[in-house]
Amino acid sequence: MSVYLSKRTAQKIVDTVKDVCGYDINFINPKGIIFASTDFSRIGDFHEIGKRVIEKQETIEVTSDDSFYGTHKGVNIPFIYNRELIAAIGISGEPGEVRQYAMLAQKITSLILREQEIDSFNYGKKNQMNYLIRTLTEGNDIDFELAKDLLSDLGQSVEDIYRVVLVELNSHYNPSNLSMIENQIYRAFEVIKNPIYTFQYPNQYILLMPENQYHKWEYVFKNLSEKYRQILSVGVGSCNSLWKQNISFQSACTAIASLTEESSFACFDELELEIILGCVNGAAREEYLQKMIGKFGKEEITLLKTYFDEDMSLKDTAEKLFIHKNTLQYKLKRIYDISGFDPRCFRDAVKLYLAVRLA
Repeated sequence: MSVYLSKRTAQKIVDTVKDVCGYDINFINPKGIIFASTDFSRIGDFHEIGKRVIEKQETIEVTSDDSFYGTHKGVNIPFIYNRELIAAIGISGEPGEVRQYAMLAQKITSLILREQEIDSFNYGKKNQMNYLIRTLTEGNDIDFELAKDLLSDLGQSVEDIYRVVLVELNSHYNPSNLSMIENQIYRAFEVIKNPIYTFQYPNQYILLMPENQYHKWEYVFKNLSEKYRQILSVGVGSCNSLWKQNISFQSACTAIASLTEESSFACFDELELEIILGCVNGAAREEYLQKMIGKFGKEEITLLKTYFDEDMSLKDTAEKLFIHKNTLQYKLKRIYDISGFDPRCFRDAVKLYLAVRLA
């Protein structure tokens, strides 16, 4: 892997080393040109001894100024990384005093390049994971060998059955501590030791989970959704082969769409009528709600919810609302007078129930 030492990085290194030792220090490229220096006037100058150091790949110490063109007294060492000669490092001063600081610059540079190499590798892997998940959940064609290799590196198999776990931030929530919330989501993913996840702009976190592990870790997602119920929702999709995760993703979206104000977690497998309700688009939903319950106030909506929760029992609903049964009858009739739909009539009750569930 070819390694690149940028001028900016080299300049930061020489500035840092000078802060420690007080001596001027240079980076010289393979052509003998100084490309980073604590003496800005020397940047772009030819450094004869630096050129020789690079050619011979050995340290050269200079005991007097101007012994070589463009060179001051000091120590010049080659910097080799992964068997590749990157630059020469030159530091001005008495060799016996500055030799250790040249070595310090060499070690710092090695550490920084190693970190960059690791970051580059991890970034490449992260991009590959993003590509894998995005392609699978969108239902696009993907290279079988690439998917196999990526999953194999993560201890997973293309033969397994998976399901999508979708964590979605509330689009109306704009927290100042978003990084904390994101950290909690990633920690939940890490608890189950499953690295097949990604973030999808603007507000979705997608995890592909082997079906044989899901029920063991379901509580993690329920706890996450309960702890941050005003901030995020969790939808779990149907289980499918790896190549049909687009179906699982769509069912996870349906699960989230089925949620009410009182809930923040839903698994597609457990949905019934909610599957239909979750598929109703925004415009159709609003039109239906306006037609059915658009003229109701909060009191009528609460009454209907309680009435349906109590299986349309007048006695149980009256007790739950702490009102007399005759008062309840009056209120139900008033709902009929306002909307034209009678909640005591089965057909009308179904229509009103759907509206209450969609609201």
